[in-house]
Amino acid sequence: MNITDLPFGVTNWAEIKGEEHAGTTGVATWRTQQFGSVRVRMVDYSPNYLADHWCQKGHFLLVVAGELITELADGRQFVLRSGMSYQVADGAEPHRSSTAVGATLFIVD
Repeated sequence: MNITDLPFGVTNWAEIKGEEHAGTTGVATWRTQQFGSVRVRMVDYSPNYLADHWCQKGHFLLVVAGELITELADGRQFVLRSGMSYQVADGAEPHRSSTAVGATLFIVD
């Protein structure tokens, strides 16, 4: 990631309109800002959310609240709680998210 030509700015996430994305179960609500080639999102997963796909995109992801289970295609699972993060490169390891209790995430990709 190379961030260039980006002036200082402030984002009030409460003012960004959410867009719903259905999972296999539950729903993800994305609030998204685009800064050149960098996408920044605040994402809320409902309780009992399970992603409907294996993601191959690279991310930096921080769990702001709740609990997230990240499963890799090779079967490994990681439980992330508030204050924990992960990072993965584009195309490196397919992954998908789920949560029993709901989660709020801050994601940069």
